[in-house]
Amino acid sequence: MLLAIYAAWLFHDLPDASELAEYRPPTATRVFAWDGTLIGEFSDERRVFVPYEEIPPVVVQAFLAAEDRNFFRHGGVDVGGLGRAMAKNVLNVLRGRRLEGGSTITQQVAKNVLLSNDATLGRKLREAILASRLEATLDKEHILELYLNEIFLGYRSYGVGVAAYNYFGKSLNQLTPDEAAFLAALPKGPNNYHPRRHPAAAQGRRDWVLGQMEQAGWLTREQAEAARARPLVTRDAPQRSAYRDADFFVEETRRQARNLFGERVNRDGLYIRTTLDPELQSAARDALMRGLETYDRRHGWRGAWGNISPSADWRAEAQRRSPPSERRAWRAAIVEHIDGNAARVRTAREDQTGLLEPADVAWARAGRGLSRGDLIFVEPAANGRFNLRQVPIVNGALVAIEPFSGRVVAMVGGYSYSLSNFNRATQARRQPGSAFKPFVYATALEGEFTPASIVVDGPISLPGARPGERWTPQNYNRDFYGPQPLRRGLEMSRNLMTVRLAQQIGMRQISADAVRFGVVDDMDPVLAMALGAGETTPFRLTAAYAQFANGGRRITPHLIELVQDRQGRVEWRADQRPCRVCRRPYDGSASPRLPQLGQQVIDPITAYQITSMLEGVVQRGTATAARSLGRPIAGKTGTTNDYRSAWFVGYSPDLVVGVFVGFDDNRSLGNGETGSTAAVPIFVDFMEDALRDRPVREFRRPSNAVMINVRGIEEAFRPGTERRAQAPVAEAGPAPSGPQPYDQVWRDGQVTGADNAGAAAAPRPPAREEPPEDLSGLY
Repeated sequence: MLLAIYAAWLFHDLPDASELAEYRPPTATRVFAWDGTLIGEFSDERRVFVPYEEIPPVVVQAFLAAEDRNFFRHGGVDVGGLGRAMAKNVLNVLRGRRLEGGSTITQQVAKNVLLSNDATLGRKLREAILASRLEATLDKEHILELYLNEIFLGYRSYGVGVAAYNYFGKSLNQLTPDEAAFLAALPKGPNNYHPRRHPAAAQGRRDWVLGQMEQAGWLTREQAEAARARPLVTRDAPQRSAYRDADFFVEETRRQARNLFGERVNRDGLYIRTTLDPELQSAARDALMRGLETYDRRHGWRGAWGNISPSADWRAEAQRRSPPSERRAWRAAIVEHIDGNAARVRTAREDQTGLLEPADVAWARAGRGLSRGDLIFVEPAANGRFNLRQVPIVNGALVAIEPFSGRVVAMVGGYSYSLSNFNRATQARRQPGSAFKPFVYATALEGEFTPASIVVDGPISLPGARPGERWTPQNYNRDFYGPQPLRRGLEMSRNLMTVRLAQQIGMRQISADAVRFGVVDDMDPVLAMALGAGETTPFRLTAAYAQFANGGRRITPHLIELVQDRQGRVEWRADQRPCRVCRRPYDGSASPRLPQLGQQVIDPITAYQITSMLEGVVQRGTATAARSLGRPIAGKTGTTNDYRSAWFVGYSPDLVVGVFVGFDDNRSLGNGETGSTAAVPIFVDFMEDALRDRPVREFRRPSNAVMINVRGIEEAFRPGTERRAQAPVAEAGPAPSGPQPYDQVWRDGQVTGADNAGAAAAPRPPAREEPPEDLSGLY
């Protein structure tokens, strides 16, 4: 009766083995770039499900030899194996060793999926009953498929598919017999056979499995001996993907995927195809890191990060500090000797010695200096010397977006993800400064203004926020230039012209348009906002600039292009445009005509007018360094009060790139660190790689725009507004007539904008020279 009561209690809540017929273990969601490059994985248990038909026989045979050689012959419980395990347990008890269970693969599946790991007699009895039910419900291949995909094998690996990659960097079908045997050695205790911590035990267990495979007839003696002779070579640590330049992008993808699918992201084995271009992403990361390092070098050597006597155990101390993982060539080192401009260093891990470059020693001496025993980072140079390196404390972001589709092809959210995973591209809200001005001018051009309109650049003083206070904005060089055309105000980033323009338009309209353009979610209608006093992120500002490049359409910037479940069914697609005929078989007719992406928020002519003015910023204004690209480039610099943030958002006809540089605590970047100084060089560095293989293209002109030459520059007008174009101011003195010398008409190779050659050659008053400081874009 007691046995009957115990059995009833033991089996009353036994799980239903038929549940396993449709069971699939949690699998990792894998993230791919647009070209198929694996860039990341999301999972609680890192697992890739591999169907039984795709598991090579050598892997199956290795696990059967190690765990259950009679698997295809027993009915779920191997009585002989269980008896041998019980006999061994007598000795195990006497020696204080862990007891053996004698479980078959079927029993292990029952335990891993349906039961707990409690080492009790009751659990073993339940396991045996469930194993028999499993054998009656599922075929052997299905049970083995579940086992090989469910089992934990160490190195953050669940299942043989991920284990093959983590340990050997291979797919299953590339494994050799010795590698398969090592994986089969792990289920008994992955930590006991860790290839780095316990190499002898790991190799011994592997060789034992090879011997079992030989005894079973799955390997010949020669094959087994050759496999045992091979050294056990594994990766130092598990890796999620070979491509490692997109950490900020992958993390942002994970956040967006969780918003779409919740916890399914970590267990349902989704396939996520992103918009990332690996070549552009690597170029973006390198450009941003170089630009921040260049800025950091301009501001001096801050000193070593440690100091210790070379006679002490300095190597252990040096290796406690790791360089950024993105700078794989950097080495921790100690300064062994200093003599004038000669400094000898020794690396901690490789024990290499050499001299620092003299220029680096001079740089260090101009800063905090170098001393014997200083712990520093160095990088090997081509001439056998070493370069002195320093981790920047400044940070920044770079975003690259295709303007017509909204695909984010590259995104870097900081100097180093290994040092800080805060994504400054999407999470840092900062003032854009003068980089906001194009949206003020776009609002003006959408109204009564034209590119030929004149705005006064003169002093202005307005009531402040408190009684008795006055707000007196200034241009960067504290000078005034009088009546100026609209274009000149944007090209030279004139603050006073922008404030007067905002007064005439009305800040309520500018604030509403800033929200409509997607720059911000909300903006107070105060004049300071026209100079970029609001806050936005580099991601949003770059996406808003795309409207100038694509003809005025507000696109949705996105990182995720397509999501499929494990069966290949599409669960989400970024392109939501309807197309009823896209799935029909091709019948020779014309391809489907899809509507354009995005909502039209700016007149196409206005978008081109702003683009033309921003081309002037590159040709004549605050971003002339970008002329070195030799391409049609438009863009705008931005610098905020006290040089706290430096910006440049620029674009070619098919790529928009935003660059931000600033400290995380919003301190000043230093006197003169403007958008043209700190941000434009990073943009140029990136675009040199991004545009190298792309054809040279001009910005598209709207077909209905009226083109008129105004002051030597071809301007676009909306039909009917060209009548408001103002003629150039007449010059003093009579205009000579007849043919004129070339060097008089085309003075300094520049177009004068005069109506005729005679007027061009007429005497003119000396041009007012503008100081170069006005090229900063500071507000």
